Amino acid sequence: MKITEEAVRNVLAKVIEPDLKKDIVTLDLVSVISVDADRISLSVQVSNPAMHSRKRMEEAVTFHLKQAFGDAINVNVDVKPLSGELGKLRKVLPDVKHIVAVASGKGGVGKSTITANLAVGLARLGWKVGLVDADIHGPSMPMMLDVIHEKPSTVERNGKHWIVPVESHGVKMLSIGFFAAQDQAIAWRGPMASKALEQLFKDAEWGELDILLVDLPPGTGDIHLSLVQAIPLTGAVIVSTPQPVALADARKGVGFFRLPSVNVPVLGIVENMAWFTPAELPENKYYIFGRGGAAALAEELKVPLLGEVPLIQSIREAGDVGRPAVLQSDTPSAALFNELCIALQKRLHDLQLDTAGGSRQHEQAHA
Repeated sequence: MKITEEAVRNVLAKVIEPDLKKDIVTLDLVSVISVDADRISLSVQVSNPAMHSRKRMEEAVTFHLKQAFGDAINVNVDVKPLSGELGKLRKVLPDVKHIVAVASGKGGVGKSTITANLAVGLARLGWKVGLVDADIHGPSMPMMLDVIHEKPSTVERNGKHWIVPVESHGVKMLSIGFFAAQDQAIAWRGPMASKALEQLFKDAEWGELDILLVDLPPGTGDIHLSLVQAIPLTGAVIVSTPQPVALADARKGVGFFRLPSVNVPVLGIVENMAWFTPAELPENKYYIFGRGGAAALAEELKVPLLGEVPLIQSIREAGDVGRPAVLQSDTPSAALFNELCIALQKRLHDLQLDTAGGSRQHEQAHA
């Protein structure tokens, strides 16, 4: 078959956009940049902006073109997320700019404390923030955001009932903890837990958000796999303490998001409990869990260290009473969390620029 732009489009008419359920040519998602005897360069848009979704589209396009024109053909595919009005057709959370998972390799490192302070801190900086407590077996966000006695309401739209998130400190929030009594153990098997979690995303009225944070359970199990398959994640933040046993699990957490089948950018590592500072000696630092472990891991794995958060009694107390420490104006704790929020904002901004810049360079190179 002779390689022409028309022939390329005819081949790609067999590739279906998984969310929109039509072929990418009919949806006008293909821009052919150049075609010659041994090279095809093109740009394709996808509804799910997650990197694993873009990778699958790249593989599908490359497979069909090589099958039609031969393995010797050089195929360059630039896959970008949908923009403009067509982008609104994305079925899962179309009005949410960034979806960021907060994960840890092991429990007890303060992941939920970091997530709660990030959510409230970003809201204080003017962002529209949502939070999903995906820690199915140990939901703690209702307590940390002081909504332990509240329940989400529902609203009917177009014949369907939607869950309306609870709001606290400027953050919209849903948690499995809302749907069980405080003393009730949630003993669910993987499929049931994954289905319940999916409803918190797909059956909730989140509206327009700048960011939706997802507080994941420890480890890398069913919930994590279900999340990356169903939700278009922008990236992940890994929380660890400096001690070697936590760092070993944090390394696995980074490795999970870097799996080819997952392929979600790791936005950075947060070192929690970096040092201990007693209230009566605010200038003193005691490195009771070791020193600089997360910084060394971040350097080794080539990911940013987003921030270091000390072990301070007031941070723990603030979480216990449902008023995250970032709300404690003019305190060292609030300043640290504010810096962490700004670091995350910058990472997300840089990630957008990297994606856009890569697309422009690709188009210029083959113009």
